[in-house]
Amino acid sequence: MIGRSSTRGVLYVICCGSPAARNVDVLIRMAQHENWEVCVVVTPDGRKFVDVPAIVVQTGYPVRTSYKNPGDPDVLPAPDAIIVAPATVNTVNKWAAGIADTLALGLVVEGQGKGLPIVAVPFTNAAMAAHPAFQESIARLRSWGVSVLFGDDVIPLHAPGTGDQHLDRFPWRKALDAVGLRLATRNHHH
Repeated sequence: MIGRSSTRGVLYVICCGSPAARNVDVLIRMAQHENWEVCVVVTPDGRKFVDVPAIVVQTGYPVRTSYKNPGDPDVLPAPDAIIVAPATVNTVNKWAAGIADTLALGLVVEGQGKGLPIVAVPFTNAAMAAHPAFQESIARLRSWGVSVLFGDDVIPLHAPGTGDQHLDRFPWRKALDAVGLRLATRNHHH
């Protein structure tokens, strides 16, 4: 582990149940290159897609999915910023409703309350994205100050069942840049 003084802080990467989560190592590598300490938290569905043992080696931290038991120590350092990517329709809608029934949701709900920089990158198909609740959830999260990277300029929506063909276009770089931007503007104000 590198000493804390030389890092930019702790970045939590929260992965939801989407094929795009398979490539989270790309984001981990980029973030570590920018001196972030990275911890990965996955939703229960997200765990099906990520290579947990590989991430543990890459980050040096366990990959958490569920809330710890009462009295158990925290195995992860507290986050300084959070990226939720890929964010599913399910997680976006539950988050916007303030539901914290998974560790991933609990962390973003709490992080938002603490005023942490949070960037979300929804990844879904055109049919799911057309649901009015999802559109409202994105607008609500944005109105609360969450950076939601979503739209044709970020990653064009794909037809249902074709997500696997678009994984290489997932905007990991944009997500990390958005966190940097949030931190820069926040530090500028103080």
